Amino acid sequence: MLKPNVIRVLVLLLSVLAVAISTLPLVILVDLTSGGTGLGVCPDGIESCPRPFTAGAELAIILVIALAIVVAAIRVLMKLSRAQQRRKQPLAAIESESSLPDDQ
Repeated sequence: MLKPNVIRVLVLLLSVLAVAISTLPLVILVDLTSGGTGLGVCPDGIESCPRPFTAGAELAIILVIALAIVVAAIRVLMKLSRAQQRRKQPLAAIESESSLPDDQ
């Protein structure tokens, strides 16, 4: 089983990755409007892009799939974390009851 701190770090990293995936279209658009290649979407610039309509759709599909995978991984880690917490709670209750002094 993963330790709680490891799960937290993984969730943080996956959350950062989800934000990066979500902002990628904006970065590509800004690059294209400033005369760039759109991070390789249109190698010769927006004016001579060989496939201006399909490139955006392909990119959108890839980004949606990647974002869905990242969100699913975050959900799995959160469920794993909750399951570990549920397993520890009954143990903590049993330990606290056993540590109570006996009334004699």
